[in-house]
Amino acid sequence: MPSPPPGVTMTGMETTVAEIADGIYRLSTYLPDVAAPAGFTMNQFLIDAEQPLLFHCGQRELFPLVSQAVSRVLPVERLRWITFGHVEADESGSMNQWLAAAPRSEVAHGELGCMLSINDMADRTPRALADGEVIDLGGKRVRHLDTPHVPHNWEARVLYEETTGTLFCGDLFTQVGNGPPVVSDELVEPAMLAEDAFNQTSLGPLTVTTLRRLAALQPRTLAVMHGSSYSGDGGAALNTLADRYRERLTARLAA
Repeated sequence: MPSPPPGVTMTGMETTVAEIADGIYRLSTYLPDVAAPAGFTMNQFLIDAEQPLLFHCGQRELFPLVSQAVSRVLPVERLRWITFGHVEADESGSMNQWLAAAPRSEVAHGELGCMLSINDMADRTPRALADGEVIDLGGKRVRHLDTPHVPHNWEARVLYEETTGTLFCGDLFTQVGNGPPVVSDELVEPAMLAEDAFNQTSLGPLTVTTLRRLAALQPRTLAVMHGSSYSGDGGAALNTLADRYRERLTARLAA
């Protein structure tokens, strides 16, 4: 996904904090020069539990802003788990800065991602998770789900927080602009407009099947990395997104 252009200063930017589900916080930095004129948000998510978890690290240059935002909810050094959807600058770029700031923290990712990249890249040995494995955070429970190549990258995965029904979607449902922290109306059409602009999703034989699997969870909140998160019938939104990608894949195969 897009990153800040070289030389862009963080001066004047801020990372806002909003609770999108019980004990789950969206940390959002608006970058007006990315995908201009609409701009683009980089969102991380913090789960406040006995063992706090961060989903998405952000780029290295955003670390000062995002870490300050975390500190408004809980001390950064309390972080226990550092997680992200796949290996990419906006998702994992500041991983080692978080490991340094939170001495008890560990990176947790899927077995494939650890084998391919994270074992070598992380300053501490990561915890490799099997598909469907659950980490009990104390008051919250996150389930790791492998989603290879969905939306992109071989090691892609999502997390599902079971007590609140929150699906941490990564780049799924990406939108441009600086919308509200959470919406409850249309999510798919803005996501398809962003797809037209970025063409970021890998359309392959497992795309629709993977989205149907996530829809079966019936999430109540979709935590979206770029754009507004969603509160409502997450299963229906995921099934509609699957339908739209199936249409596009069918059209490409017929071309």
